[in-house]
Amino acid sequence: MPQHIQEHEQRKLLHRVKKIRGQLDAAERILASGEDCTDVLMLLAAIRGGVNSLMAEVLEDHLRLHVAGVSGERITPELAEELIELVRSYLK
Repeated sequence: MPQHIQEHEQRKLLHRVKKIRGQLDAAERILASGEDCTDVLMLLAAIRGGVNSLMAEVLEDHLRLHVAGVSGERITPELAEELIELVRSYLK
């Protein structure tokens, strides 16, 4: 994978982490202020979704770049895709 694509993917992942951090900070503020629990629950669901999505993306990148993309491939790209789909279904 070309370096500029890897850098772009890294920026996207870091952006996701920052977004999740912001959501966690917001949840902390809501809890500290004693606001309505439904707001916290909705925010926590969004955080969980964000973390699951981030984990899936990092795993996909790892499988594509380090498992299927190594010289003398240990698994086929088709098997890597099957693994990705399996993990994605688990994270939902």
